[in-house]
Amino acid sequence: MRRRFNVTGLITAAAGLALLAWVVEYVGVAQIASDFRQVGWGLIAIIAIGGLGFLMRALAWRLCLEPPHRLALSDAFSAVICGDTIGNLTPLGPLVGEPAKAAFVRGRVALGPAVTALAIENVLYTLSAAAMIAVGMVALLFRFELPAAIRDVGEIAIAATIVLFAVALWLLWRQPALISRALGVISRSHRTSPLHRHAVRVRELEEQIYTFASRHRTALPAIASMEAGFHALGVAEIFLTLWLLYGAPPALLTAFILETTNRLITVVFKFVPLRLGVDEAATALFTQVLGLGANTGVTLGIVRKARVLAWTIAGGILLTREGLVPRAPEVPEGQQ
Repeated sequence: MRRRFNVTGLITAAAGLALLAWVVEYVGVAQIASDFRQVGWGLIAIIAIGGLGFLMRALAWRLCLEPPHRLALSDAFSAVICGDTIGNLTPLGPLVGEPAKAAFVRGRVALGPAVTALAIENVLYTLSAAAMIAVGMVALLFRFELPAAIRDVGEIAIAATIVLFAVALWLLWRQPALISRALGVISRSHRTSPLHRHAVRVRELEEQIYTFASRHRTALPAIASMEAGFHALGVAEIFLTLWLLYGAPPALLTAFILETTNRLITVVFKFVPLRLGVDEAATALFTQVLGLGANTGVTLGIVRKARVLAWTIAGGILLTREGLVPRAPEVPEGQQ
């Protein structure tokens, strides 16, 4: 199974690289290089903004922890970086990236509370991201003349958000034991099987997620502020990048719409390692619609990739230091 995922990752990465090469060739290497030079040392500020985004997610995760469990901000921050690193490098994305966060803080906080807090934070983040995408798509639909294909994408994104929030409200109202009940049915004939024990744990997790809002009313505004801060920093990153490219501040609505399209691209193409190629190509498509030209979209995607790679390197160092990535075996001095 692991080999199959490795092959899938290599295939998607190779396809992404091919798409990236085609997009760069189409726009022009000289044009993209000139735009990237315009960003210059501003790239350091863009990387720093990305770090602040990780900080927002780390703060939200800490606020979701059930007392008396506590997690140092530095540990939560490092874990979020490592989870993002693994999620970006594998086709499984959050399915492996999120558990990696809990694995990183093992020994600092119990696994159960850490995973529960992560699940709650991810639910709140998903809802906030969906709401942002929907607002951005509404703005895009009403402010710009769009090709039919992009209009369809916007309408689908808005409809999906409405469905997502409707399902979320239904789940909070009915609090069904969907996952744990399914596991229970599978393991009904074997009460001592691991699946049965997992069903009990999953049911506890479901109950904690459903009742979190009623048990932590005072924490919800702070968590919502952290999630909103994460998205605001994404808008700020694009705003700054466009400012550096054009020498003048862009319209805030333009930066907001481009960040919502970035969230949408991330959701749809999370299975592509580092979103190679698809990020640049899709962003170029939207910048053309906004009248900024395809080269601006490709440059935005490449600058974003540089920021991701910088934090991916940091995450790799942290993972190696923590022991979640195997180190090369040391050779005894007598055998060197």
